[in-house]
Amino acid sequence: MAQRCASGDEGAYVELVGEHQRMVVQLAMNLLGDRDEALDLSQDVFLRVFRTIGRFRGHSSLRTWMYRITVNQVRNRQRFWRRRHRADQVSLDQHEAAHGECASGGESTPDRLLAQKELAGRLEDALGRLPFDQRTAIVLREIDGLSYEEIAYSLGVAVGTVKSRLTRARQALRLELRDARTL
Repeated sequence: MAQRCASGDEGAYVELVGEHQRMVVQLAMNLLGDRDEALDLSQDVFLRVFRTIGRFRGHSSLRTWMYRITVNQVRNRQRFWRRRHRADQVSLDQHEAAHGECASGGESTPDRLLAQKELAGRLEDALGRLPFDQRTAIVLREIDGLSYEEIAYSLGVAVGTVKSRLTRARQALRLELRDARTL
């Protein structure tokens, strides 16, 4: 598909977007916490993909290459926000609208739903406080299910760096959530 896109095949572009748009939007949503920003960023990602597809050499999967572009675009967007002094806020309401309520795993009581909502909010807040590199690694591993090697390629770092970022992220999340009740 990459070769067809590089040669200007419009059908291949449509196919590429169809196959990867959900993944790009979901990753951006997980990293940015804002669905509208994620949708906007996905357009930037696909523009970047279309402009640079000729440089894709196939050393990784097309999906992994697109993860890397998405992460880089998120970084660029966050730098832009910092320069403009925009507060980096995460809205749980927007997250729930995009993802729905937490899975209950059985019969739900109002107390259980409230506890799940509170835990989801604490987890989202804790993720938002992680440094960008740690948050990105944990999202790519635990939410998107990428291998250490795919994460390393996506972030442009060594596998050992990925493992240490994940370890630090998990430790920080444990500290942040240590008072949370087990559901």
